[in-house]
Amino acid sequence: MIVKALRVGLGQLIVFGDWISRPAKRKRDATAQAQVAQEAKGLALYQFHACPFCVKTRRTLHRLNVPVALRDAKNDPVHRQALLEGGGRVKVPCLRIEEAGKVTWMYESKDIIAYLDKRFAAV
Repeated sequence: MIVKALRVGLGQLIVFGDWISRPAKRKRDATAQAQVAQEAKGLALYQFHACPFCVKTRRTLHRLNVPVALRDAKNDPVHRQALLEGGGRVKVPCLRIEEAGKVTWMYESKDIIAYLDKRFAAV
């Protein structure tokens, strides 16, 4: 019970720290931002709200100004089941990438961030 309380408290500190130190959003003209939004329609991030690796990934999405659907795999049984069935395991963060009718499940925050930087930093 004490360990769970510590985990919850630490998680909330991480979320608060993210909130007060969030990086500025990348500014784009309206056409470029619309292009980014269109490309991001095929993306969904399965995550836990207070997971430090998920926070790190969400910070990158915020910094790059990429509107990606966030799916709560901890509290939403539908999203949790979709993650398990599609990705093969309940591990977060996980980026679901749908391109040209093909779905890819990308785990590991480092890999997801590298993918996002490569795909959206230049736009």
